[in-house]
Amino acid sequence: MELTITQPDDFHLHLRDGALLQAVTPHSAKHFGRAIIMPNLKPPITTTSSAVSYRESILKAIPKTSNFTPLMTLYLTDATTPHEIQLAKKSGFVYGVKLYPAGATTNSQDGVTDLFGNCYSVLEEMVEQGLPLLVHGEVTNPEVDIFDREKVFIETILEPLIQRLPQLKIVMEHITTMDAVKFVESCKEGYVAATVTPQHILLNRNALFQGGLQPHNYCLPVLKREIHRRAIVSAITSGSKRFFLGTDSAPHDRRNKERACGCAGIYNSPVALSLYAKVFEEAGALDKLEAFTSFNGPDFYGIPRNKSKIKLRKSPWKVPECLSFPFGDIIPMFAGETLDWEALLI
Repeated sequence: MELTITQPDDFHLHLRDGALLQAVTPHSAKHFGRAIIMPNLKPPITTTSSAVSYRESILKAIPKTSNFTPLMTLYLTDATTPHEIQLAKKSGFVYGVKLYPAGATTNSQDGVTDLFGNCYSVLEEMVEQGLPLLVHGEVTNPEVDIFDREKVFIETILEPLIQRLPQLKIVMEHITTMDAVKFVESCKEGYVAATVTPQHILLNRNALFQGGLQPHNYCLPVLKREIHRRAIVSAITSGSKRFFLGTDSAPHDRRNKERACGCAGIYNSPVALSLYAKVFEEAGALDKLEAFTSFNGPDFYGIPRNKSKIKLRKSPWKVPECLSFPFGDIIPMFAGETLDWEALLI
C-alpha cells in the first residue's frame, strides 16, 4: 500500500542549538517542508534580533539537498514589549510567540509569571499584528497534581483569555487530555487550534512505568490516562480542521535522559510520519491523514500549503536502537521496534 500526500509541516519542533542542532536538523529536513521552531534555548530567543541569529544557525545545519524552512518564534517573558511584537511581524520570518508559564518545562525558567498582569498590552499588539500565541498549557502551581495541570490551565488562563481577547489566535500546543479536545472544539474555528504529538496518541501514562521506569517516554506535558489518548485520536481522525501535526520532537543526549534527574522530551522526528500513519490506519481514517499533516496547520497560520509531495509506503523497517554522534547518543522514540509505514521523498 502506498499513499502520496502533500509534504507535511511540523508545527512544533525543538532543534536545540550547537552540536544537537547539527545532529537533528537533517532528520526533520528529510520529511518536513517547514517547521515552527521552539525558542526555549539558553538564553531563550526573546527578541527578533536573536531569532535572526538562531535562524541563520539552523539554515547552516540544513542539508543542501533540502528545501526545509524554519519558521521562527519568540519566547514571551514578563519584559516583552509591544514594540518587539511589531519588529517580529515586520521581520517576515517570525510566525508566533510562545507562552511558557515559568517552570513548566525544559528551559522555561524565564517564562511568564503573570500573563494578564505583565503581558496584556503585548497580547493586544499580537491581535493587531496577527501573530498567534503558542501556548504550553499547564499551570505550575505545585499544589496542582501534575496530571491535572492542563485542565486547570484551561479553566484559569485560556477560558478567561479568549473572553477578554476573542480575536487573538491561539495554538494550544501538544494537547494531552479530553479537556483540551473539548475546549478547542468549543472555540470559534480559525481562532483556537491545537497541535498533537505522536506520543500522546500512541502512549498512555503506563508507558512511563512498564518494565521499570522508562525515561525515554518521559515528556512534558506528561502522558495521561488511556481515556485521554483515545479522545485525542478520535479528534484528529474525525476530519476536524482544528487539529494539526506538531511533533514536539525534543532531543536530549542519552546521559541527560537517564541520569537521576532526567530531562523531559521525546525524540520522534525520524519516526513521526510513520507513527501518525499507523494511528490513522488503525482508526480507519487514512483518507483524513493528509489534512492533519499538511493542510490544517498552514491554513490556520495563513501560509500556503506545500506544493511538494511525499510518499508513505507500507513497508516494515526497524527503528535504530540509538543515534550516535560525537557528543553522545540520542534514543529515538520506539527505538529498536519495527514500524509498518515508511516515509519517502518523491
